[in-house]
Amino acid sequence: MDQHLFLFGGSPPFGRIHGKQFASLCNQKNGHVAIFCLNRKGWQTYMPKYQHILEEEGVTDFRYYLLEETNSIRSEKITGIIICGGDTLSYHHYIVTKRVGEEIKQLFQEGVPIAGFSAGALICSEYCMVSPSDYKGDKLMILNGLGILQDYIIAAHYSKWNEKQNLLAVMTETKTEKGLGLDDEASVYLKNGHIESLEGKNVHIEKGWSFE
Repeated sequence: MDQHLFLFGGSPPFGRIHGKQFASLCNQKNGHVAIFCLNRKGWQTYMPKYQHILEEEGVTDFRYYLLEETNSIRSEKITGIIICGGDTLSYHHYIVTKRVGEEIKQLFQEGVPIAGFSAGALICSEYCMVSPSDYKGDKLMILNGLGILQDYIIAAHYSKWNEKQNLLAVMTETKTEKGLGLDDEASVYLKNGHIESLEGKNVHIEKGWSFE
């Protein structure tokens, strides 16, 4: 079963190219697109930003999963997953460390496409990089991620937060040879762990060295 991952460096919307590709992978006859987000004031008014490109491409059934209240999605009929942006540490806590994270990973392995925006992108790799700019801290953090993407470290808001040195540091620490620096209006589509297409400005591909 092919696996499909869309990573965005900033906030929604989808770009036209990747929105169309994501929509085409969602079998609307057999289920709905799940949007995972934090329960923050005004979250309902923000959801159309994630949806409108997909709606123009024929996706009509969306359901929202507030992470603080979602323990399991085992019985849900989900044909596409969107992991929203926001506080990375909160997304990590409510997805990566909980059962729902394993269930998301299983759906991904079964071919359900996943789109992650900013924090939603960061938690997808084997190691999740949390920049000091992300949580107003003074220390670069490396956490275990979902692991649905191997061999890459992800950095969101790459140019805006001047993340190159942080990305290279995490690549070195984790012995990961490749890094993806995603600017706010950039996205990448990976099929079976390999880059298929890029969209927007700009995707920075950093390469380390071979680790013995």
